[in-house]
Amino acid sequence: MELKVLIVDDDPQIAEIHHHFIQKIDGFSVCGIAESLDDAEKMSLLLKPDLILLDLYFPEGLGTDILWNLRVRQQATDVILITAAKELEPLQNAMRGGVFDYILKPVMFPRFRESLQSFREHRLRMSAESTLNQRQIDQLLHPYKNSSPGEPEYPKGIDPLTLKKISDVFAEPLPGGLSAEEVGQRIGASRTTARRYLEYLTAGGQLQAELIYGAVGRPERKYFPS
Repeated sequence: MELKVLIVDDDPQIAEIHHHFIQKIDGFSVCGIAESLDDAEKMSLLLKPDLILLDLYFPEGLGTDILWNLRVRQQATDVILITAAKELEPLQNAMRGGVFDYILKPVMFPRFRESLQSFREHRLRMSAESTLNQRQIDQLLHPYKNSSPGEPEYPKGIDPLTLKKISDVFAEPLPGGLSAEEVGQRIGASRTTARRYLEYLTAGGQLQAELIYGAVGRPERKYFPS
């Protein structure tokens, strides 16, 4: 699954930096860049992006106008607000509008990558199940909330639903093992995401990993059930 991103920023240099960042993250593509609120409104209607990276301040108004317009027409587009505004009021307004994340400028790539990867995993979780139990709902609404008593605690970046999907892949015999890319294809995730979970399972002893040397090219890391 590749997610479409619309970049909305009136500074062309910042927009290009964000474009460059997105190109370095698996599972995303830029469908457009808007430098004004009017262009952003038209492009969001026409392109139907999965995600908008939205600046807050524009000469003609506030980026949150786009956010509220999306909510009014119930468009299935999420928003990450990227702004230099450190005041509490813009954050409160953005939270009321249901932004997925709020990132302060200047944006550092690790924080940017973490936000987009979390968004991708959120979309995958939302599409994986048709019905949910309370624990799954809590995980969607409060991803950083501590586990309930008696439930295992997972480190940041490890979602139990995705972890189970990957564990289930290895429930069947796999004599030749699977690479991170192959596992990602099976569960609909990026190679980077799959590798993070695979290494977590390997560190915990549920999987084992070996370097497989082919006839040509570099060795490939394959994962096997323990």
